[in-house]
Amino acid sequence: MGKVFEGISSALADWLQAQPMFFVATAPTEVDGHINVSPKGLDGSFAILDERRVAYLDLTGSGVETIAHLRDNGRIVLMFCAFSGPPRIVRLHGRGRAVLAGDAAFSGAVEAFTPPRPPGARSVIEVEVSRVSDSCGFGVPLMDLVDQRPMLPEWAARKGADGIAAYQATRNQTSIDGLPGLTAR
Repeated sequence: MGKVFEGISSALADWLQAQPMFFVATAPTEVDGHINVSPKGLDGSFAILDERRVAYLDLTGSGVETIAHLRDNGRIVLMFCAFSGPPRIVRLHGRGRAVLAGDAAFSGAVEAFTPPRPPGARSVIEVEVSRVSDSCGFGVPLMDLVDQRPMLPEWAARKGADGIAAYQATRNQTSIDGLPGLTAR
């Protein structure tokens, strides 16, 4: 049933980019730390850089677990599920890094995403993919996409750059386990 691939072929790239959402999972090194899984899915927020590298826009949100975990150990997996069409799950395991909005490399990293980009991006998460695999997806339900939720981009636009910076200063400095988030620059 499941296969392991050499990399992300053009056909697989097309399939990945056609999915309306994906999930990101990371974990801290500390065994008592909290594992994190986050859904992602705004149009244009995922990019395939080459057959072994992908990236996604990390928008400002209530937590900073992915950035903190990547600083801690770099481990990450992205999971894509087919909610329509033939069943399929694809996992991209690898090592990631956060290119923060204040970093010199950010302007180059964000170029991978087609404008207009949603406001409030705090980083680009880049992943060096070490394992590409799929599985059947027989247990994934069939669902219809109604639309993308506009709330996060609207919230960020209302806050503006100063409001986003203030929010990040109070909500994105450390992970729930106390690991550095946006503080370690």
